[in-house]
Amino acid sequence: MNIELLRDYCLQKTAVSEHFPFDDDTLVFKVAGKMFCLISIKEPDSCNLKCDPEEAIQLRENFEAIKPGYHMDKKHWNTVYFQSDVTDDFILKLVDQSYQLVIAKMSKKLRAEFGLS
Repeated sequence: MNIELLRDYCLQKTAVSEHFPFDDDTLVFKVAGKMFCLISIKEPDSCNLKCDPEEAIQLRENFEAIKPGYHMDKKHWNTVYFQSDVTDDFILKLVDQSYQLVIAKMSKKLRAEFGLS
C-alpha cells in the first residue's frame, strides 16, 4: 500500500474530504465531517482505521500488521501496517468497513443530507 493509492481510494467515496486537524503531518479523511482514516504523510507506513470492537480483537490476533490504534481509542481503532502480512486489497476492505461504520452511526437526516446510504 502507498499513500497515493490510499488517498485516491478514500477521496473517491461519497462525501469524503481530507484535513489536517491535528498537525501538518497527520492527514485525516472524513465522511460528512467524521473521521474514518488517518495517515502520516511523513512516514506513510501505516494508517488508523475505525473497527468494530469485536472484529478489532480478531484482526489483531490473526494479523501481525494490525495493532491497537496508535494515539486513538484502542477499542474502536486499529493501526494497520502496510509492509507486513496484509494485502492492499485487504487494507482497502478495512477502509470500506471503517467508512461504513462511521456512516452507520450518523442520523438518517445527516446521511440523507450528504447522499449516503
